[in-house]
Amino acid sequence: MKENYSRQVQLPSGVVHVYAGSELFNALDYQVFQMANNNLQIPNQVYMSYTPDVHVGVGTCIGTTAVWNMHNGYVSPSIVGSDIGCGMRVHMTNLHKDELKEVKLRRKLVKTIEKYLPVEDHARGHFSDIRLEHIVTKGLHGLPKKYIPDGYTPRKATSLTHVESSKFSMDENALNRLSSQVWHRSHRQLGTLGNGNHFAEIQSIEIAEENREVAEAWGLFDGQVVIMIHSGSRAWGGSVSQTCSSDMLKVMRMNGLGTADPKLLFAPLEHSAAQTYVNLMYSALNYAVVNRHLIAYAIREAGKDVFGSKFEMTTLYDLMHNYAWEEKHEGQSYFVHRKGATRSLPPGHPDNPQPYLTTGHPALIPGSMGTASYIMVGATDGKANFHSICHGAGRIRSRSATKRLITLNEFASSMRVGTDEEIVVNQRSLESILDESPQAYKDVDQIIESVVGAGLAKVVAKCKPMATVKGAK
Repeated sequence: MKENYSRQVQLPSGVVHVYAGSELFNALDYQVFQMANNNLQIPNQVYMSYTPDVHVGVGTCIGTTAVWNMHNGYVSPSIVGSDIGCGMRVHMTNLHKDELKEVKLRRKLVKTIEKYLPVEDHARGHFSDIRLEHIVTKGLHGLPKKYIPDGYTPRKATSLTHVESSKFSMDENALNRLSSQVWHRSHRQLGTLGNGNHFAEIQSIEIAEENREVAEAWGLFDGQVVIMIHSGSRAWGGSVSQTCSSDMLKVMRMNGLGTADPKLLFAPLEHSAAQTYVNLMYSALNYAVVNRHLIAYAIREAGKDVFGSKFEMTTLYDLMHNYAWEEKHEGQSYFVHRKGATRSLPPGHPDNPQPYLTTGHPALIPGSMGTASYIMVGATDGKANFHSICHGAGRIRSRSATKRLITLNEFASSMRVGTDEEIVVNQRSLESILDESPQAYKDVDQIIESVVGAGLAKVVAKCKPMATVKGAK
């Protein structure tokens, strides 16, 4: 019997579309559907879906796409998430995996990266000469020229063009809502990973034969070493969420809005509090894309130290998976929220950045530490889900449960410790990051199978981990 990767689940408050294979669907916790039912009670919603990596979050599940018309829409900080603009970035290098086959060399690279990329607790970035007000209002265009290393070779430049957006326009008056303490802390954190599931990973790629032409058009080759980065807007985004949540709550109380979940916050788009949130959210998106850019800049400097001046590291793509913004679908304007969901546009879609107009842009899907990640491209049928796909593997265990149930030996085995294939990690002890072990996550291959099976996207390349840099707890 043919596997079903798409379902419509009727709940008391409406329908949630679930994209997942049978095994993943049957394993979903009942709380996932409780949250969906609460989310569906927000007025005027036109669509809601879950990706196969869906799991319980605060107010809204991670793995949610929720859509409103622009003219009577709502915005919900809960369906954006507190780490606004959290997302992925991949850089291509001119290295082949055979050049990194020695564990000793991978250790040297990781140690050198730590010189340029602070990972200790309360780490301070190395970018005090950057003006934060320029970053949050102008995005990548607010960076001094020296931090755009390919700017002097426009034909090869990818820093400003190979991104989902290099600048999110916003009303600067909204910035007055944030305290001087937030500005100070956020400035210190520019160019840092943060902890939890954030990482910078050295990977080698294996091109999917059926999409080799797309891969080669992007500049990918078999065995190529790539750098995958996962981080967000650090203290800036967290402060935006915290500051605006209290404003949203007041609006809800004044207008008799609410659901059974007091943590699910929302307001009409036209309300002044909603507009303040949207503008501050865009400032956090600017911060997030610059933060990932600066992390990549630091890794590039480390790479030149280890491999010499001929080392290259060009941007493949940068995208978000926690945000809300206006999109056009079938000629209509919608306000689309994605919380733990990735936009994946097909070839020819007008919203693709110019370099990817004919092929579709890369969709970057990380696995868990120790398992493969994927580079995908959107399919035409993805329009059924507003071109949203998964954002990763998705947790199946809480951090505390993982520490309780998974042994260090199991974790070490999954990281191939002691073998020539060891995935080198910068932490002195695996115990400090046990809650991020692969056993805490769903099977990423099943996630990808569901996305492909549902006709939402296609695999272009599989990325195998070689070394991982994590932030300290």
